[in-house]
Amino acid sequence: MLSSTRLPFAHTARQLKLWLAALTLLLVSTSALHAQDWFKTETSSGASNIRIAVADFKPSLTDAQTAALKSTFDATLYSDLANSGIFDIVSKSLQPQTTPGAPNEINLPQWSNAPTSAAMVAFGALGVQSGKVTVNGYLFDAKNTQYPQVLAKQYSEDPSEDSARQIAHRFADEIIFRLGGGVPGIAETKIFYVKLGGGTKEIWAMDYDGANQHPITQLGTVSISPRVSPDNTRVAFSSLGKDGFQIRMFSLLLGRPVNFPSAGGGTNLSPAWSPSGKEIAYSSSRTGDPEIWISDVNGGLSRRITSFHGPDVSPVYNPRSGSQIAWISARSTGLPQLYIMDTDGSAVTRMTDGGYASSPSWSPDGHFLTFAWDRKYGPGAPGGRDIYVMEVATKRWIQLTHDIGPCDFPSWSPDGRHIVFANAADGKDAHMKIWTMLADGTQRRALTGPGADMPNWSWK
Repeated sequence: MLSSTRLPFAHTARQLKLWLAALTLLLVSTSALHAQDWFKTETSSGASNIRIAVADFKPSLTDAQTAALKSTFDATLYSDLANSGIFDIVSKSLQPQTTPGAPNEINLPQWSNAPTSAAMVAFGALGVQSGKVTVNGYLFDAKNTQYPQVLAKQYSEDPSEDSARQIAHRFADEIIFRLGGGVPGIAETKIFYVKLGGGTKEIWAMDYDGANQHPITQLGTVSISPRVSPDNTRVAFSSLGKDGFQIRMFSLLLGRPVNFPSAGGGTNLSPAWSPSGKEIAYSSSRTGDPEIWISDVNGGLSRRITSFHGPDVSPVYNPRSGSQIAWISARSTGLPQLYIMDTDGSAVTRMTDGGYASSPSWSPDGHFLTFAWDRKYGPGAPGGRDIYVMEVATKRWIQLTHDIGPCDFPSWSPDGRHIVFANAADGKDAHMKIWTMLADGTQRRALTGPGADMPNWSWK
């Protein structure tokens, strides 16, 4: 089902047969632990989303580049707001035929009355002149005729398709921040992932919406488990070399690998950044048994924080406190289970009650974990590997994916409203795609084609 490089735990499992807010999830039941409960998310709370109309921007100039850049800008802004999870987007077919480019050009009743019935309107103008693309964007409260202006922004960049996309992302994030409870949008965030091709696996990156897919490493080997630093300057990952899998580091500022010394023997896998960016947790078998270790970001001052027989892998810091680590261990049952502990190795708590768990990721507020779980793992057992969310305080969980084939490697977005994960109907590496969905499991869509795996959402 899983290759030997896509999940270290699975690797030994085969051999041993054993290896945001943003999102504020409100629990509404107090029934038994380990049963599937219903809890509300910001995207499934039943509260009405804000109905917003996103007008095509008005071309303010007649430069030959204006039409193409405006098309890119309009499509990106519409997509960003539609994907945010907090808006009810007015269909273009229900919008007025007029195209306001400035505040004195908008007739608010046309937008607030049926059939448009918008609560908010985003509009503005875009043009290219003197080697710059300039965008004036506005957000108006359609029902407040006296003081309708909520937001006004101006952007000026060198004209290109990418700059048109980036300006649209920034304007979308401003709107989401204003109307989404003060939670920053994710339109400018990145997703790092593993790209399979030609017998190798390299680290790639893309925009949050799947655009701008491009390689980060070109090492010609098998590199897995990318984890971007909190300040977006470095990517830690595991790479196969003459000493087996070791932790490696790539500087996004320098555009090349930087030194990260060998951890002292054994196989070293699944790095995870502390929220301070000063430490890295990882799994190391230098003592003969895979345990969780922590070092500084230069590979020094290493210390072991687990010491139980059985593989301990896939550590990830609580991003809110930095004082807890969730990880996967087979210490009790022989099958991998989800655990949490303090960063000094104390307060160990088992979270799952059976099955086969893998790949934990904390919500940005530190209250929840998403992970992959085959609850009925075993020969002939029904069920499959799906994505789950668990409330840490109560261990109650919900299942987000159903009947789409093996799912793995969920990673939470920094706004807490979205989760990316890998899935293929047949579970084969070559067919794996990266998908995104709202954190309640709805609005699922593919971001990549086949051969993409192990996504990791940037911290901001």
